[in-house]
Amino acid sequence: MEAAGAGAGVTASRLEAPEPSDDRLFLVKGGLFLGTVAAAGMLAEFVTTLSLTKKKSPEWFSKGSTATAALPESGSALALRALGWGSLYAWCGVGVISFAVWKVLGVHSMKDFRSKMQSVFPTIPKNSESAVEWEEALKSK
Repeated sequence: MEAAGAGAGVTASRLEAPEPSDDRLFLVKGGLFLGTVAAAGMLAEFVTTLSLTKKKSPEWFSKGSTATAALPESGSALALRALGWGSLYAWCGVGVISFAVWKVLGVHSMKDFRSKMQSVFPTIPKNSESAVEWEEALKSK
């Protein structure tokens, strides 16, 4: 009987205090889930927009999807190239801004960054009452 009781105690303590590897696995699974949902949403919206455009004006849609003598590059190829360059500029811009903020603040880890941000910005109150009465602020005069 003691062996069964000891096994239950180990399981209960494991539920109470997860190991760091469990936390990391949970974060990875959560990130993968959110990334998958976001990608599926973007793909669904892209396909919906394409089908709506094709339904609305099929002749212009076919003109944009093939290259002609007047337009040596198709609209889809041009859009794909623009998306590639725009994505590259966005990633590089965010990276440069993040790196600059990181260096200006002089932090060396995320804990340092969090403490620096907490010292710079005011704290958010934890009370349930709002500082602004939204009914009063949004009421028309």
